[in-house]
Amino acid sequence: MRSAIAKPSSLLHGIQIERVEDLDLFKFTDALQSRMEELLDKKKANAIAPEEQQELESIGELDRIFTYINAMLAARQ
Repeated sequence: MRSAIAKPSSLLHGIQIERVEDLDLFKFTDALQSRMEELLDKKKANAIAPEEQQELESIGELDRIFTYINAMLAARQ
């Protein structure tokens, strides 16, 4: 079992920059995307442990941050 991740910054290793058309955007690595989907499935099945819930919240926070940054980058184009 994985240990709880308290801060979204702990997940920065799971971020990559990917070229999409003319933009360089922040994206989750395949591993982090898979982990988020695994945790979401556990949550939907009401089988998520408290430390996994905390990890999911951290991933979600990071997702919101990078979605906002990517939107700002796209708006500049």
